[in-house]
Amino acid sequence: MRSFRGADCDTDHYLVIAKVRERLAVGKQAAQRFDRQRYNLRKLNEPEVREQHKIEITNMFAALENLNDDEDVNRIWENIKENIQTSAKESLGLHELKQNNPWFDEECLGFLDQRKRAKIQWIQDRSQSNVDNLNKVRREVSRHFRNKKKAYLRAKFEEFETNNKI
Repeated sequence: MRSFRGADCDTDHYLVIAKVRERLAVGKQAAQRFDRQRYNLRKLNEPEVREQHKIEITNMFAALENLNDDEDVNRIWENIKENIQTSAKESLGLHELKQNNPWFDEECLGFLDQRKRAKIQWIQDRSQSNVDNLNKVRREVSRHFRNKKKAYLRAKFEEFETNNKI
């Protein structure tokens, strides 16, 4: 930014000129989230799962050795990649994402759906009755979530207290 004090605009303000640069960036996590599947690699610590996975991979590569050399390199690579992915999916399974809020259940999803319907109804028709309905639903949902979270924390504290006494 720069101010030009000599510009005569017949006012007590000064002329200010600014250059604005804007940069849009996609977060790395958002870009990588949809690219690949994550496998449960912790299962490789178990010896029987590790051996099973090893056997499946060696069988896949033994089948690939029988291919002729006239095929395209890219097609061979795709075959190798698909074989490794299918064997990993079969033997290891997919990694399940950890749920951040253990108190959040199907009932909470129903409340979220109810709030979404009320908001859509308000967007379509901005009458006072729809505004009142949306505010009422928002209060109910917030109250429900707050009570669920309190009950979960209360149960956790009771569990800690019993464990502490033991």
